[in-house]
Amino acid sequence: MTSTDLAALHARLPSPLQEIEDDRFTRRGVRLLLKRDDSIHPDLVGNKWRKLAPNLTAAAGRTLLTFGGAYSNHLRATAAAGRLLRLPTVGVVRGDELAGRPLNPSLARCVSDGMRLHFIDRSTYRRKSEPSALEAILRAAGAEDAFMVPEGGSNALAVRGCRALGEELRGRADVVAAACGTGGTFAGLAAGLGPDQRALGIPVLKGGFLTADIERLQREAFGGRRGDWSLDDRFHFGGYARTTPGLDAFAEDFEGRHGVGVERLYVAKLLYGLVALVEEGAFEPGSRVTAVITGAPYDG
Repeated sequence: MTSTDLAALHARLPSPLQEIEDDRFTRRGVRLLLKRDDSIHPDLVGNKWRKLAPNLTAAAGRTLLTFGGAYSNHLRATAAAGRLLRLPTVGVVRGDELAGRPLNPSLARCVSDGMRLHFIDRSTYRRKSEPSALEAILRAAGAEDAFMVPEGGSNALAVRGCRALGEELRGRADVVAAACGTGGTFAGLAAGLGPDQRALGIPVLKGGFLTADIERLQREAFGGRRGDWSLDDRFHFGGYARTTPGLDAFAEDFEGRHGVGVERLYVAKLLYGLVALVEEGAFEPGSRVTAVITGAPYDG
C-alpha cells in the first residue's frame, strides 16, 4: 500500500472549517466553529481516515486485523477501507456470546464490506495486550501474519497522522475541543496545534484513565508530552455507547438549529459539554472555540 493508492480514495483534506451562529455562545462573546472532519470521506469518516491512513500504508498489502465492540465505528471504518483498497480484514469482536446471534447492523456492515469476524470472550479481550494472550488470539483467528491495529486505531502511527488535524487549525482557533475514546486523535491534535492554542478533550468513557493513555501515546509518537491540553470528564453520560433522553433531545435541537447531523456517541457529548462550559464562563469573551466533528450519524 502506498500514498498513491490512498490518494485514489479522494479524501477531502484539509477538512472544512464552518462557523455557526449559536446564541448560547454569541451572548457570551464566544465564536463557535465546527471542524468538519465528518466530510473527509463518506466511508472513512472523520478521525477514522486520519488514524487509518498511516496504518494502511504501513500494512503494505497485508491482512489488517483490529479489535472492537459490537458497535465499533473503528471496525466499520477498517472494513470499509479493506473493501475500497481490496485488503483482507479481520475484526476481533468483544463478546463470544454474540457469535451465535444475528448480527447487529454495525457488524453486518462489516461483513458486507468483506471483514471476517472472530468473536472472543470478554475476559480474553481484556487481556489482548498481553503477549501470550495476543498470540493465542491471532492463532485462533488464523491471522498470525496480519498487520495489527489496536482497538480504536490508536497507535503511534495514528497519533502522528492526527497531528495534521491540529496543524490545519493553527491560527484559526483559540481552543480546539474533541471527544475522546481511546485518545489517539486527541493526542495528535494537541501536538499539532500552535503554542498559543489549547486543546480540550471530552472523554466519552468514564474512569478517569485517559490522561495517562494520552501521555503514553504522545511519548510513543513524539518522545514526550506535547501541546497545551486538558480533559473534562463530566460529560460521558454513563460511559461509552451510553446516551440519555436529555442528550438525544440536545442533539436533535442542535440539528434543528444548524442543519448539522450530530453523531450520538461522541459528537453529541462534545457539543453538550461545550454548551455547558460556555454557560459556566469557561471561555474568555472573544475566544474562537472549535469543535472537531469526528463522525457522522450512523445510517444503519
